[in-house]
Amino acid sequence: MKLREVAELLEAQFLNLEDEGDREIESACAADLLSDILAIKGGPALTVTSNVAPQVVRVAEVMGIPAILYVRGKRPAEEKVVDWATGNGIVLLSTPIPTFEACGRLYLKGIRCSEGKYL
Repeated sequence: MKLREVAELLEAQFLNLEDEGDREIESACAADLLSDILAIKGGPALTVTSNVAPQVVRVAEVMGIPAILYVRGKRPAEEKVVDWATGNGIVLLSTPIPTFEACGRLYLKGIRCSEGKYL
């Protein structure tokens, strides 16, 4: 599924890198604890989270995660976090939809949890 389709499906707004909307994702995970994200082998293509701490972008960078979806209308408070993500090619999206519903919609469209393999 293309990130543009994810944005449409989840009523999400691109916070940066909208020109990367054709980037494909096949897997996702939902987590607010960074340790949970770090425990996924291979890293998901999309992280769904309500955690707006700058460290989320850092974890995405380390894990090679190309996109982060902030739920419940959340977004990073500091513009430098968006700039940092942009500089590292990490797409940031924000949706007003809660985590459970966002994950359900993605699941119905065939997006699965990064092979379900944990370290």
